[in-house]
Amino acid sequence: MENIVELHEVSKVYEMGSEKVMALNNINLSIEKGDFCCLLGTSGSGKSTLLNVMAGLEKPTKGQIIVNGQQVQRMSEKKLAEFRQKNIGFVFQAYNLFPTLTALENVEMPLMFKGIPKPIRQKKAALMLKSVGLGDRLNHKPSQMSGGQQQRVGIARAFIGNPPVVFADEPTGNLDTRTTQEIMRLITTIAKTNNQTLVLVTHETEIAGFVDKIIYIRDGTIEKIEIKDRLKED
Repeated sequence: MENIVELHEVSKVYEMGSEKVMALNNINLSIEKGDFCCLLGTSGSGKSTLLNVMAGLEKPTKGQIIVNGQQVQRMSEKKLAEFRQKNIGFVFQAYNLFPTLTALENVEMPLMFKGIPKPIRQKKAALMLKSVGLGDRLNHKPSQMSGGQQQRVGIARAFIGNPPVVFADEPTGNLDTRTTQEIMRLITTIAKTNNQTLVLVTHETEIAGFVDKIIYIRDGTIEKIEIKDRLKED
């Protein structure tokens, strides 16, 4: 299979006053098209930083990051924004919905940035919301929905443009166990149907049961990679 994400000797150092903190230390990693993988580690392990540099939300201190054939670390902020619009979807722990917009308006926003006419994007957004079980919540604002419903809106927004890669940062961190299971089944079903690559961050081992590959992160390094029933030590 072809790699859709590649990291070559990637490091990230934060300068805090006179101190330097090594968040990522010489990471080498390949993720194939269609992979469902999670970055698993405790708080402060570097897993969210790793997700952010892969998604182009943060620049690495050194190293090369290739996503869908393009070197992300070399792009300007303008180019990065354009690249993310076409290639990347995001699901956030805190939902990150616009509070003054309806579910329909939140979901159609990525299509608006692509210049898709309003009638078409509204139709696509409505169909997407129906597919995640929110056909009766199109005109509800975030404050009128439960946490699970808000996350479903976030999922619909992440997948609406059919991006090759979807990144999810602790997507079930604010949800109860039953809703967590529902959300994970929903995310993986949509990604599988569309042959998309899914990369999620979590500290919950039960979430790892929904993916094909578990990348264990510890102290800014890859400790090991578990692929289904076999272990590949890094």
